[in-house]
Amino acid sequence: MENPIIIKPKNSLNIIKDLKEIWRYKELLYFFTWRDLKVRYKQTAIGVLWVIFQPFTTMVVFSVFFGGLAKMPSDGVPYPIFVYVGLLFWQFFSDSLSNVSQSLVGNKAIITKVYFPRLILPISTIITKFIDFAIATIILIGLMAYYHYLPNLIGILILPLLLLITFLAAISIGLILASLNVKYRDVGYVLPFFIQILLFVTPVIYPTSIAGKYSKFLALNPMTGIIDAARAAILGTTSINWTSLIISSVVCLIILVIGIIYFKKTEQYFTDLV
Repeated sequence: MENPIIIKPKNSLNIIKDLKEIWRYKELLYFFTWRDLKVRYKQTAIGVLWVIFQPFTTMVVFSVFFGGLAKMPSDGVPYPIFVYVGLLFWQFFSDSLSNVSQSLVGNKAIITKVYFPRLILPISTIITKFIDFAIATIILIGLMAYYHYLPNLIGILILPLLLLITFLAAISIGLILASLNVKYRDVGYVLPFFIQILLFVTPVIYPTSIAGKYSKFLALNPMTGIIDAARAAILGTTSINWTSLIISSVVCLIILVIGIIYFKKTEQYFTDLV
């Protein structure tokens, strides 16, 4: 009787080889992405409109309670459009983080049967969020037209960069949480609370200037520089704080390296633990 052939991921960390392997499996990446889109909107009455409904409703609630009752400052910008810009990027980040953390456990039937680059699963879950972001931007366009704001050229040009950094922020933290979630299912219970707390230490409902001398500590939050830069670029009310954006980018890259290393070190145990 012949000895069985065991296929398992390599222990060595080589990002270039990992990217090449993901490219070889690009059809599988496309399949997972398309599957996630179809499953999400299957048997829903209004389908893709849910993508618009959630941030729009949140914007209305925040505008009433924080903008209207609490009189939260918004750097001279009408509060609804101020908070919606923040919500656009925050929703992209938080939804991506939640989906990435569950991507391995949610696909355990596939992981335990066949080998493929496991990084494809978390990446595919975030790709669908780019589509959601594009759809939710429709409300932002409507708000800008209503309040007579015109996006400047730099706002349009910098948007892909901000989305890329947001993607890196979500995937870097998400890889760590996804790996932990395979072994410790407590992650699924703790994550919603963590995201809720993180919302209040991210300048979504308030400007960074409200923190005064402590605003530099907010810059350690990767989403701070992103949201500040998005408001400055899209609304054109202030200049972009490049220092804060660079700090956010560096923090993202550091966490990304840690996330990939931890993911690759624990990848060989996914099949046994999931």
